[in-house]
Amino acid sequence: MSENVDSDELGLPGTTAGLHRRTKLAIVGAGAVGSTIAYAALMRGAARTVALYDINTAKVEAEALDLGHGVQFMPMAEVVGSDDMAVCADADVVVITAGAKQKPGQTRIDLAEATISLISTMLPPLVEVAPHAVYLMVTNPVDIVTYAALKISGLPPAQLFGSGTVLDSSRLRYLIAQHTGVAVQNVHAYVAGEHGDTELPLWSSATIGAVPLLDWHGIRGRGQLTAEARDQIAHEVVESAYRIIAGKGATNYAVALASSRIIEAVINDEQRILPISSLLDSYYGISDVCLSVPTLVGRDGAGERLQVPMSAEELAGLRRSAESLTAVARRLGF
Repeated sequence: MSENVDSDELGLPGTTAGLHRRTKLAIVGAGAVGSTIAYAALMRGAARTVALYDINTAKVEAEALDLGHGVQFMPMAEVVGSDDMAVCADADVVVITAGAKQKPGQTRIDLAEATISLISTMLPPLVEVAPHAVYLMVTNPVDIVTYAALKISGLPPAQLFGSGTVLDSSRLRYLIAQHTGVAVQNVHAYVAGEHGDTELPLWSSATIGAVPLLDWHGIRGRGQLTAEARDQIAHEVVESAYRIIAGKGATNYAVALASSRIIEAVINDEQRILPISSLLDSYYGISDVCLSVPTLVGRDGAGERLQVPMSAEELAGLRRSAESLTAVARRLGF
């Protein structure tokens, strides 16, 4: 991710681990997010083949051509684009960015319903051409769409998951670093729960260097993380996406870098800890809902969920987030 490249989670660009074999990344949707994910993945050397699929023939072919013209300036790769879903065949990772566009006045549930309708027609044939791929959902509302996609596809919970709060955690670390005046690489903190309004920072397990964040008293009296400062940071994490959308219409750069980091964790079998959105089963008593908690990510997809220490308040917030997402899923018939 862009704001938050971290030694234990976010890696460095240009990694070539695992690229002795032919690796393939397929991206469904050649819009702003999909094409930027392709660009970020190519720049980071995430896969030897990047395939773009979109029903808009002219758009997807143009994006692939534009990216292909820059291959000589990146780690070696092949770029292909097509309106034929067969372009995704035998992919190691399939990233789904396609979704319904939110219309003025449309509720979050309306948006979820429209996107799920699109996913329900698209996902089964994708699974048919790429049955062994790990599927990464990068379309909003990601937690609800991920849950529905699991039900629609019948894929094992490890094989399909959402981008979750990987980007939100990057935003959190970026803001903590800005406030305290330390390098973002030395900030270790997660956002858990919904990728949305009910998400919550896990302050009690966060650290700056080796110092527990709640014991951080600043440097030379500056950058103290008081309760008021933490509340302001948490608010900004949620609101920052709205500010970006208001200013430029969409978020694409940071989400693309976050997604490329998840892709690398899978393709290179890194067993990296990332707060992805996956189906929980008895996680602190929470089951049958997709939301984000720190999770091992490797070649088989979503692995073990880490039992991160939480305060009573944080655990209550995580449960509220789960209840909110479950209620939406039930209203949509899942």
